[in-house]
Amino acid sequence: MDAAKHGAAAGDAARPGRADWTVDQGWESYTPEEHGVWRTLAERQGGLLPGRACDEFLQGLRLLDLGSGGIPDFRRLSEVLTRRTGWQVVAVPGLVPDEVFFDHLAHRRFPAGRFIRRPEELDYLEEPDVFHDVYGHVPMLMHPAFADYMQAYGAGGLRARRLGALENLARVYWYTVEFGLVEGPEGLRLYGAGIASSRAETIFALTDDSPHRLRFALERVLRTRYRIDDFQETYFVIPGFDALLELARIDFAPLYERVLALPTIEPGEILPEDIFVARGTGAYHAARRPAG
Repeated sequence: MDAAKHGAAAGDAARPGRADWTVDQGWESYTPEEHGVWRTLAERQGGLLPGRACDEFLQGLRLLDLGSGGIPDFRRLSEVLTRRTGWQVVAVPGLVPDEVFFDHLAHRRFPAGRFIRRPEELDYLEEPDVFHDVYGHVPMLMHPAFADYMQAYGAGGLRARRLGALENLARVYWYTVEFGLVEGPEGLRLYGAGIASSRAETIFALTDDSPHRLRFALERVLRTRYRIDDFQETYFVIPGFDALLELARIDFAPLYERVLALPTIEPGEILPEDIFVARGTGAYHAARRPAG
């Protein structure tokens, strides 16, 4: 799932009439089958995430009541979020242009798709749906440091676009917001939405011997490609969420100038200066590469 696509287009949906691309969620129009898909996914993840997701994610999940009750109403979510961290959830028809996405984040609005995957697509879909966007992303927006980081990312995205470094900044989003791991007192835990909303990646990211798990290093991440078609070959580990806030205080312009002159790093590539939390075997992806 290419969940970090901010989008150069809005999927198959035509551009809505509103300048900010928001639409009504239409919560009342969801069918019992669609609510059933949410319940299936939520119950499955709810059984997996304790002991695997960080405490901050699990607390957000509980406070927002994103369990097995069905697709949440964005109005209710926004009321809770606004009281806690000043965020709200707004519905969009699909992928939106980068500048629209960044502007929403910069103003503490999280754009979420309103459609939900079909029953036969429980484990994979190309475009992020409401389960990925809400169950995966929104719990962390209840945490003040992470909420501030997301707003700073939105403001930084608008600047990166002007500086021609959007691809580099998108890698930071991917390896934190989507597929980030954090090291706490009890070991590695997930916080990234792309992991938290996926049964298979929840297991793979934390327990499989194949992927590398590296200490987060900003310049390294800015240069590192990611996988949009399979599990990640490398995950980056932060020591805590204050580390994300530190990124908001950095002037990225000199970093962009430096990394744009350096070679891109492939997803499973290892550098001499890398600090391992756990070195992977690479076996999973090696077995899927074409022979010869």
